Amino acid sequence: MIVTIDGPAGSGKSTAARGLAKRLGFEFLDTGAMYRAVAYALMQKGINFADQSPVVAFLEALRIEMPPNRILLNGEDVSTVIRTPEIASASSKVAAYPYVRHFLVEQQRAIARGRSMVCEGRDQGTIVFPEARWKFFLTASAASRALRRFHDMQQRGQNVPFEQVIVEQEERDHRDSTRDAGPLRAADDAIVIDTSEMNSGQVLDRLEEEMRRCHRG
Repeated sequence: MIVTIDGPAGSGKSTAARGLAKRLGFEFLDTGAMYRAVAYALMQKGINFADQSPVVAFLEALRIEMPPNRILLNGEDVSTVIRTPEIASASSKVAAYPYVRHFLVEQQRAIARGRSMVCEGRDQGTIVFPEARWKFFLTASAASRALRRFHDMQQRGQNVPFEQVIVEQEERDHRDSTRDAGPLRAADDAIVIDTSEMNSGQVLDRLEEEMRRCHRG
């Protein structure tokens, strides 16, 4: 069984997906980490994201593994180094290129094949798993999303001004929603939940409630 949770940065989808996977006894697929990892790997090699031929050749030799709570690139654990503002910004940029998205969509489908997973991202319900039984799209006001990201970055020791968080969020929202390949949008059959005034526990309760309601229906 596949459950998809899509939404913009700061909507709470990552926390919700991890929590729901734990409650259901499912595995969790952090697709955002996969884009971060690819961006990190290309930057380490000095490869221009927009230069299709070398990017495609590089990706063909790239091995991505996702054991619980970790991500490995050709056996190297990059779980921590990809969690920086610079890599977050780069991941949104690299995600705009169709050849990168095609590579990772196939990777995500292969990872989830034959497994029960909660998959979090921006195109899980629309592109990667359009036949998923359960689809959610989390949203929230721009202010509340920026504040969540600001607090999250502070907890990680990343001292970024709040104003910068807002500007970067606006830029990322624009890139994600206007790109040609897999733009950010809710699937037609997704359940849309505004998390602006909800804490993580309330979001999880709402997700479970919606799943029970749909199951009874």
